[in-house]
Amino acid sequence: MATVVLAYSGGLDTSVIVKYLVEEEGHTVHSVYVDVGQPCDDIELVKKKSAMCGAVACHVIDKKEELVRDYAFPTLMFDAKYESVYLMGTSIARPVIAKACVEVAAKVGATAFAHGATGKGNDQCRFQLTAEALNPKLEIIAPWRTEKFRKQFPGRTEMIAYANKHGIPVKATAAKPYSSDENCLHISYEAGVLEDPAIEGVQVPEYSMVVLPENAPDKSEQVTVSFENGLPVAVDGKKLSPLEIVTTLNTIGGRNGVGILDMVENRFVGMKSRGVYEAPGMTILYEAHRQLEQLTLDRELMHLRDRLAPEVAELVYYGFWYCRKMDSLLAFIREAQRNVTGDVTLKLYKGNLTPVSRKSPFSLYDDAIATMEGGGTFNQNDSTGFLRIQGLPIRVQAQKAGWSKNLKAL
Repeated sequence: MATVVLAYSGGLDTSVIVKYLVEEEGHTVHSVYVDVGQPCDDIELVKKKSAMCGAVACHVIDKKEELVRDYAFPTLMFDAKYESVYLMGTSIARPVIAKACVEVAAKVGATAFAHGATGKGNDQCRFQLTAEALNPKLEIIAPWRTEKFRKQFPGRTEMIAYANKHGIPVKATAAKPYSSDENCLHISYEAGVLEDPAIEGVQVPEYSMVVLPENAPDKSEQVTVSFENGLPVAVDGKKLSPLEIVTTLNTIGGRNGVGILDMVENRFVGMKSRGVYEAPGMTILYEAHRQLEQLTLDRELMHLRDRLAPEVAELVYYGFWYCRKMDSLLAFIREAQRNVTGDVTLKLYKGNLTPVSRKSPFSLYDDAIATMEGGGTFNQNDSTGFLRIQGLPIRVQAQKAGWSKNLKAL
């Protein structure tokens, strides 16, 4: 028997787990509700429900600003997307939740950290790896990874029956077309009917942030995002906090159908899964940030960052936010982004983003050099020697390989 902190959502699974840990395992449970922007009609009801399940306390912690400022924006600076497309809204939020639970554990003297993630998914990795990095001595309790728990609760029907038996109020029903997870960065949809990759997933969810592109206005809308040292600082000239920037762009992008993604991804545990995501604000930020980098980063630095971005995306997606490799990469990107300052205006139209203008005091674009008109400051004669030097290895290889023998006369 131990004092346990539980990452608590107030939903069916974690409510049952509170009761299970108290009644079946004899633990003392502190539930931790971490606000990362998920919908919550009544936080007092969440606390009351936690108490009804047997928790000795319900700790409510607001981490929305920290989520955006300290996790989402550094990931944005790297242009990190898992498997080139996914903005990782869920992945980024999990270490924030786990960190809050570890902080509460230290406060209340807990020796164990529990969560309701399944043994098939990514979240178990993100919760556990974060907790172990921040407090290696904490015991990890993952009920879904135990035979005893799965035998007692083979499905949602049994969980609902258990909740009803113990007077735990639940909204869940045994049949559900899909599951969803929401925070201020995005909403994810998976499972249920979405497990069939043959169906058109984009048409399945009832979206909360965006309208479908075909239902967006027939008139385009422009938005300007300002950056300082690679970090977003303003929208349409108005200075905003990181959270306000994301929520403002969620509204603007959402009404224009921006930010819907349907993908089959490779989970860390090895299986493929299918998910549909909506992330209007972050989609705008990624596009604006990339457009500004095209103006302010030199070729070699941008290409190096692009080679490192998949590494960062994997670390975030897998759950290794707290490790020396990530610390080093974050130090690199802070230095690399020093001159990514300026304004980018995008045009939004029915799910599409088009650059309108890019401006920066650190712009490396020089029209006197780049012009295709006569004159300019670039001496084209220099290209002769440049290409002779660049082509030297190829010419030597050609003599040895005899590639010309394979040419056919036309």
